[in-house]
Amino acid sequence: METAGSKSAQLTANAAADLPAGALQAKLEQAKKEGRQLRVKLGLDPTAPDIHLGHTVVLTKLREFQDQGHRVVLIVGDYTARVGDPSGRSETRPVLSADEIISNASSYEAQAGRILDQNPELYELRYNSQWLDMPVTDLLALMRTTTVAQLLEREDFSSRYKAGSPISVMELLYPLMQGYDSVAVEADVEIGGTDQTFNILLGRDIQRQYAMAEQVALTMPILTGIDGVEKMSKTKGNEISIESSADEMFGRTMRLPDEAMASWFDLLAIPAAPAGAGPRDVKVFLAKAIVERFHDLAAADRAEAQFVSQFVEHELPEQVDVFILDASEGAVHLPMALAEAFGISRSEARRLLGQGGVKLNGEVVSGDRLDLEPSLIDGAVVQIGRRRFKRLKIAK
Repeated sequence: METAGSKSAQLTANAAADLPAGALQAKLEQAKKEGRQLRVKLGLDPTAPDIHLGHTVVLTKLREFQDQGHRVVLIVGDYTARVGDPSGRSETRPVLSADEIISNASSYEAQAGRILDQNPELYELRYNSQWLDMPVTDLLALMRTTTVAQLLEREDFSSRYKAGSPISVMELLYPLMQGYDSVAVEADVEIGGTDQTFNILLGRDIQRQYAMAEQVALTMPILTGIDGVEKMSKTKGNEISIESSADEMFGRTMRLPDEAMASWFDLLAIPAAPAGAGPRDVKVFLAKAIVERFHDLAAADRAEAQFVSQFVEHELPEQVDVFILDASEGAVHLPMALAEAFGISRSEARRLLGQGGVKLNGEVVSGDRLDLEPSLIDGAVVQIGRRRFKRLKIAK
């Protein structure tokens, strides 16, 4: 029979920290003694329409708690999103409109359901507008739980304060609002990235001020984006959305630097590649595992074959969008055609031509061939960069 210690070891296996040290095992033992589930909280602010692989690190950890029989509480931060989490920020976040937040929140709810078990015995979905839309008297009571000195202990606030960068009062309220979420849902455990450590620990202080048992902080390392450097983020353009097509998911994973693969295997809980596999084969194994998780094995096999065909064997993709060109004036001016077909400037098109970055039916177009006969263009596939293709057709 599994003990609280062995279950705790499973849950903390790829975590960054269990704070206070050993507190999770104590919570598990207490819950077993009381014959109840733990309430395990995760808050996600719907600041973008899609959940990406970085979000799945903490969502998968939630699922592990469910698999042990505990109840997870997923909080969609429709109110905290109006503030914007200042964690790791050197400036104030832009404010989203109410319509954007509502739309994104609906999308988050549906996408999270692809990872979590939505059995009502194991799953609870809450929106923090349910309690954060509070009377001023309740807000003042919340504000009395925390001092400005406590908030300025945060590295991001501290560095901005020392640099004389603006910090809005609204941003200072964010950690309090997140902490009050833990009060509202009576959280036993809160999961978050390492960038959330301050907020989660402050939640313990706020729970104590409301005469509640303090939650355990279980923090997870941050998944880097496909650049292998920055935190995965739609803002940085280095994300892989779980709603991506199989081909896009596979192709973007293949852009991951070799040195970042180990952390992806660990944080995404993907079994190790076969022993002795080279770096490229390991990356293919990783990409297929990710596609299979969010699509299926057949889609993963097709995505691999498509990638090999397109980038290894240098064949064209099976489906290429058609762009209609007007050649009523005779010769087709290639910089203009590229600009119209791919939505780039003519100067960018000339630069690509000069660098040998344009191919016509798989062959590099010389930089001095700026005007082509329509017969050479009609039906041809033009390629710029590694992944952008158009089939050009001459309007009749």
